[in-house]
Amino acid sequence: MHNIKQNRDKLKRYNSFFFIIILLLAVQINLKFETLPSTTQTTNGINSIENNGGAENMNTQKIVPCLWFNNNAEEAVNFYTSLFPNSKIGRVARYDEASAKVSGRTAGSVLTMEFELEDYKFLALNGGPHFQINPSISFFLNYDPSRDKYAEENLNSTWSKLVDGGTVLMPLQKYPFSEKYGWVQDKFGVSWQLILSNPEGDEKPFIIPSFLFVGDVNGKAEEATDFYMSLFDRSERGQMEKYSADIQPDMEGLTMYTDFKIHNQWFVAMDGGTMHNFTFNEGVSLIINCSDQDEIDKYWNKLTSVPEAEQCGWLKDKYGVSWQILPENLPELLSDPDPDVSQKATNAMLQMKKIIIEELEKAHTGN
Repeated sequence: MHNIKQNRDKLKRYNSFFFIIILLLAVQINLKFETLPSTTQTTNGINSIENNGGAENMNTQKIVPCLWFNNNAEEAVNFYTSLFPNSKIGRVARYDEASAKVSGRTAGSVLTMEFELEDYKFLALNGGPHFQINPSISFFLNYDPSRDKYAEENLNSTWSKLVDGGTVLMPLQKYPFSEKYGWVQDKFGVSWQLILSNPEGDEKPFIIPSFLFVGDVNGKAEEATDFYMSLFDRSERGQMEKYSADIQPDMEGLTMYTDFKIHNQWFVAMDGGTMHNFTFNEGVSLIINCSDQDEIDKYWNKLTSVPEAEQCGWLKDKYGVSWQILPENLPELLSDPDPDVSQKATNAMLQMKKIIIEELEKAHTGN
């Protein structure tokens, strides 16, 4: 837990700024929203507004990755959605004059962008320089020849675009586990693992988030994935491959690769050794959209482990992974045509660590 403790002073230094970001994420009052003309508007547990065109609600994906950028979220999202044919940008929230003054950001600049890559949902956030995305959470891209006859060509094309301005972590080549695989950290800091899937194996989604347990949490991948699976319904383990002495003696018995489902969503986890200069942080967090207070309580009480990181629905678990535990109807609880009503609800939320729906309802109704 040394790495988690190291972050505590950093968290304290950024508390005031972090509260501003959480406030702006949670309410509509001081934000300008837009939906780009060529995209489909979607909603999720953050910053939701009306849903046009019958688009699928982002809440149908229980767990949504949130990517923390400094000030280039829009550039990053435009880049990512250009890479894949089935991609779209949803709702965009921009700072207006009032919110820009409070946060120190530029009026008209992007706060958040919702987007989908091959039907997998993400949220991008311009949160400032305080946290940087690193390879501790990356994203597998599964190119399956049984589903796409141009899988290898598409993999090569995507790789060439991601590697431009980025850093190769593992070269794109043949490995014992795949005919073609490569790991790259792109120019925005997001890491991608591109793999030519075995067409005879189990079918997996195109995009799968991957946890890399390094440093003080190296060796915790199996324990952590067991823990995560115990929290969610519709959870199960898929593959489990351990390091052997002939592959890496100092890692013998640790998790080389495992995939698993939580709430019917696939994830990957690996132990990665101790010689890394990064660990889990707020650069990539995971939003859990909750249907009611019982669900919020369940996930919050089981996951939270670092008191200093508890702010307005955000927490860190015992492995250092950041989560956002949010009610699906948070926008309705906080927004109102009367700004005084909205402000009361917002002030109530700013006092919270775990979100308490009843207290927000009371603040909203004045009872």
